[in-house]
Amino acid sequence: MKKKIFIVAAVIFSSRSYAQDSTKNLEEVIVTANKFPQKQSETGKVMTVITREQLEKSSGKTIGEILNQQSGITINGSNNNLGTNQTVNIRGASAGNTLILVDGIPVNDPSVITHYFDLNLFVTENIDHIEILKGGQSTLYGSDAVAGVINIITKKADKKPFSLNGGASVGSYNTFKEFINFNSSRHWGNYAVAYTHINSTGFSTAYDSTGSKNFDKDMFDQHALGGNINFRVNKKTSVKVFGSFGFYKTGLDAGAFTDDRDYISKTKNVQSGFGLVTHQKEGSFHFNYLFNYVERFYLNDSAYKSSPYLDYYRGKYIGRTHFAEIYDNWKWSNWQLLLGIDDRFNNTSQYSLFVFPGFPTPPIIMDAKMSQFSTYGSLVYHSVKGFTMEAGSRVNIHSVYGSNATYSINPSYRIKEKVKVFANLYSAFKTPTLYQLYDAMYGNDKLKPETGFIEETGVELLPLNGFTARAVGFYHKTKNKIEFIITDPNTYASQYQNISEQVNYGAELEFAYHRSKLTIAVNYTYTDGKTKSMYDGTGFPMGKDTSYNNLYHIPKNAINEMVGYQFSKAFFTSVNVHQAGKRYEFIYVDQPVILDSYTLVDLYGEYKFGNCKLFASFNNITNKTYFDILGYNSRKFNWTAGLSIHL
Repeated sequence: MKKKIFIVAAVIFSSRSYAQDSTKNLEEVIVTANKFPQKQSETGKVMTVITREQLEKSSGKTIGEILNQQSGITINGSNNNLGTNQTVNIRGASAGNTLILVDGIPVNDPSVITHYFDLNLFVTENIDHIEILKGGQSTLYGSDAVAGVINIITKKADKKPFSLNGGASVGSYNTFKEFINFNSSRHWGNYAVAYTHINSTGFSTAYDSTGSKNFDKDMFDQHALGGNINFRVNKKTSVKVFGSFGFYKTGLDAGAFTDDRDYISKTKNVQSGFGLVTHQKEGSFHFNYLFNYVERFYLNDSAYKSSPYLDYYRGKYIGRTHFAEIYDNWKWSNWQLLLGIDDRFNNTSQYSLFVFPGFPTPPIIMDAKMSQFSTYGSLVYHSVKGFTMEAGSRVNIHSVYGSNATYSINPSYRIKEKVKVFANLYSAFKTPTLYQLYDAMYGNDKLKPETGFIEETGVELLPLNGFTARAVGFYHKTKNKIEFIITDPNTYASQYQNISEQVNYGAELEFAYHRSKLTIAVNYTYTDGKTKSMYDGTGFPMGKDTSYNNLYHIPKNAINEMVGYQFSKAFFTSVNVHQAGKRYEFIYVDQPVILDSYTLVDLYGEYKFGNCKLFASFNNITNKTYFDILGYNSRKFNWTAGLSIHL
């Protein structure tokens, strides 16, 4: 079955701008695929761009909701209460296997178990566009880029002496949002500053299975501030300094089906850094540095307990990352060469105190660190006859487990600029996290890195009379996969260990049509897979290899459909449909539960007048009740309406 997936017929290339000519879209300049500017049609890698115009026509939605509508992507918890932990899953790969970039620089949180970055810290008002690159991208981006990377490109200054944007919205669950940003371009460079505030009364995160316990509402309050300043040193060299501060507080319930009225959590993120770019005659030199600080605080002190076995819980988790890179690229004739090095230092400080009924327990304290140094390179050849070959390699030196190497091979061929065929081979890796290595209860400092082998084969219809289409078959095999397993069935003692292997496979089919005032976009994703190990799906040892499906929360079949119509220059409306098939839900020391499939229908409309825009979004209009995560409420019918101004 998995090999047949690779011979799929062409269909869509969605994630196109709703009211923009799709011919222009494929000729947009992207940077994520090879770290240097190139036309999207010239790379054989599977690339999707969510444009600024598409983000604006998704007003009222979070980043998680927008990403959840893309082919091959599942954002677990995106339709739950604001502040819900959201993890990115691409093509069935588990959390932490997708690397988040901000303006091309990796960001993650060393204090969490799988090293992912919290999507709640992003607000759409600060984002210009998003580039999604699927497949193993460890050659260019290192650890965690096993299933792909998502590059969040922040807003830059307009080409005006002064520009001001602001707005406000109100919605269901007493949700209010206000934002303002301003920027300026001068002879010496430019600067931009943006601020967003979101406050919501929310609803009960935990599901009341009896309907009679009067679960309380769980609040959310967020502040996001960011800015950058760019200096032109001379005609060839520019320097950028940037920084951001994000904070949110929630009162989300800690356990499924259980009200927990005094449970609170706070998350703070500080980022600061700078970059330098020098343009050469044929190419450019880059230097980037980022310091990323994440602090998470949790307090559970109440008669309303998430567990009868826990009286009190207090935890503070801090993650720090230093990232520095230097790379240079050159272009001559039909060749492009990129060479670079990067250095990463991760540190975490963790304090947690669990008080169980009947006996005292000491606090758990962990201070741990690790570092990675890498050198990498890639070579691209463009033939005048439409053939492109991309190849690259990385050597990674890790302070704990030693060294490893990855490679990528990406041939593609454009037939008369109408059809593109491609076949990609990648190897990728994910290092064990600090928690998995050094946690006092579950850590294992003998862990090896996960290693992935990824194949992609596909065909893409380049813009033709308003049509675009793409079909991709994928196969992903991971060895030394790290899982949380039970080492002693009698005492339930558990530990992180490398199991045998994980295999995912499937297909993505995408289609888009834009002509005059009408836009249609559809995508379908089929995902399947299994794990082979000496442990079953509940974590118990079996004594021999066994296979089971562990694609938890990943629908085998998922469909997204959008129809938009531009009635006039001022008025636009669209309908979005999201269909998710049945999914497995992991149950600790028990058999998985199968969650029902569901369909969501959303409506959107906007009206522009002068420098203003009025918009309204109506989501889940059929008031569907469903579980994205077992025991936790998803949003029923909800709405958002607002006004934005651009001066």
